[in-house]
Amino acid sequence: MPITSPNAKEPVLVAFGDAVRAARLAVGISQEELAHISGIDRSYLGAIERGEQNAGLLHLVRIAQSLNVPLAELMVGAGL
Repeated sequence: MPITSPNAKEPVLVAFGDAVRAARLAVGISQEELAHISGIDRSYLGAIERGEQNAGLLHLVRIAQSLNVPLAELMVGAGL
């Protein structure tokens, strides 16, 4: 189980997680499928989507590429 970030549930993390979830659902894939495609542990991806994990840039880029959307689009979707 991933260690929860001390920033867990910060509004910006929750908003970004919501944007990732919305993009994933728009593509029509499960968390498990996205995790596999992006090379990220499924539980870690779930924590990102719930706003419990402050993901690093490499993971953010992998998620965006796996969803075939620009990272900037996820950021805008999160209101950033």
